[in-house]
Formats: sequence, C-alpha cells, structure tokens
Amino acid sequence: MSKEISLGRYYPAHSFLHDTDPRVKTILYAVYLVAIFIINQPITIGVLAGVILLQLILAKITPSILWSTVKPMLPLALFIFVINIFTIRQGDVLFSWKIITITGYGIEKAAIMAVRLVFLIISTSVLLTLTTTPVKMSDALEKLFAPLQVIKVPVHEMAMMMSIALRFIPTLAAETEKIMKAQQSRGADYDAGNFINKVKGYITVLIPLFVSSFRRADELAVAMDARCYRGGNGRTKLNPLKLTLRDVLCGIMFTLLAVLIVLIDFSLR
Repeated sequence: MSKEISLGRYYPAHSFLHDTDPRVKTILYAVYLVAIFIINQPITIGVLAGVILLQLILAKITPSILWSTVKPMLPLALFIFVINIFTIRQGDVLFSWKIITITGYGIEKAAIMAVRLVFLIISTSVLLTLTTTPVKMSDALEKLFAPLQVIKVPVHEMAMMMSIALRFIPTLAAETEKIMKAQQSRGADYDAGNFINKVKGYITVLIPLFVSSFRRADELAVAMDARCYRGGNGRTKLNPLKLTLRDVLCGIMFTLLAVLIVLIDFSLR
C-alpha cells in the first residue's frame, strides 16, 4: 500500500520543476487551482491537459509515479461522475426509467467534474509534493504568508504543521499496511462479510494506528524540544530560498498559459 501512495512523498530527481523556487510553484498551484475550477469547455480542458503534460515532462515524472498518484483517487472520481450523471437533468434525454434520467449534458458535465478532480491531484503532486521537499515547502509557505505576522498570525508554526502533515502521509500509509498484515496473520479478514462487518473489521486497524500516531507525535515533540525548537523567532536558514530570473520567467510563462486558457474558455461560452 505504501508504495502505491505518492501523495506527500518527495520524488528525488534533477529536473526543471525540481530546481524551481518553491514559492513560484506554490503560486502557480493556486493559479491552476482556480483555472481548473473555472473552465468547463472540452477544448480548454484538452489544452489544460496539454499544459499539465508539459509540467509532467519538465518534472521528469515517470508513468508509474503518475499512476500511483492518480490510482487512489479514481474511485472518488468515478463516484463524482456517477452522482453528477443522475443529478444533472438538463439537455437532451438519452435514457429515462422511473426516477432515473440520463442526459447528454449531464454526461458531459459529470465527465468534466471527474476530470477536474484528476487534474487537481496531478497539479498538487507535480507542483508541490513530488518536486518539493517538506523543508522547502515549509520555507516557501512561511515566506509567502509572512505579511500575516503583522496581525499576529503564527505563520511559521502553521507552515511547520503543514509540512509535517505532508511528511507523515507516507509514514502513516506504511504503518497502516504493517498493522493490516499483522492482523491478517492473526486471522483477520477485511474482505469478508457485508459493509457493516467490514467497517467493524477496520476498527482493529484504526485503534493501533491512532496509538502509533500519538506515539510518533510525542517522539517528534521530544526530539524538537531536545533541539531547542522555540518557534520561528530568531531562527536562521541553512539554505535560504533565492529567487532567480529563471524562476520569475517560469512563473510568468505558466501564469500566462493559465490566463490564456481561461480567456479562451470564456470566449467559447
């Protein structure tokens, strides 16, 4: 299981996006997040897919890593697709039986919603988790939200918590796999019975997982305290972030692409 989950895991490589300043990638992620939820035309969705493919190439993400990123979210994408098919009833009716009505417009919009989710996961992985280490991610968030310190927002602590949460996603996945194998060796069967019995069976996983998570959190707190961690006041950086001309040009180029896609989408409506 842990090998199939790449969300929160850094993929070490020497690529264009790996070397790009994490602040630029964070801003680009916000830009493409907005673009993904604005566009709704098949043509612009295809163009956006091409831009995301370009980002995958620039990040040197292999098909296996991409598949491991998207695969866990496919059931949710399929669920969103099915729900929207049965709830959107505008357009020409293709099939109707009792309370079930399927329209061509509903299928199109359901497909767009599912594709949006897939694009969102890929953009999150390519622009953030797979190409940025948790330390750089924390530094980038701290720099971007530094103005909020004027109103006493604990920016450093919030950035630290977010980076720690991303860092421990693969760890918790590996711990879950370990607990499930241990329970299966004692006779546990997570595939037998009805839905209620399956949920009850997973309680034998959740309780040890919660205990392990609290233990890890306590060990992390002790380790940070032993290293005299006292928040962001007075702290220095071993490798401070440096914004280069290449980073600025990369941000401008991909931002203009996103704006162009949105403008094309509005012109086609």
